[in-house]
Amino acid sequence: MPSEGGKVTVRFGGGGVCLVSAVPNRGFTVSTRQSAAQTLTVTFAADRHRSEITATAAPREQASVRETSF
Repeated sequence: MPSEGGKVTVRFGGGGVCLVSAVPNRGFTVSTRQSAAQTLTVTFAADRHRSEITATAAPREQASVRETSF
């Protein structure tokens, strides 16, 4: 899933989601957080922008992107 901060690839299966790759664009750093097997959040951060990609496996497999400039 592309975002302004970079590109994330995830895999859904077995009721969970796992990170395949997270590649930041130039000037961005990347961090990941997985609080449960069903939810993964990848954040790309730069000085004036943040891209947050959240992938969830429950109740259905989906991913969303939130872009924030400051």
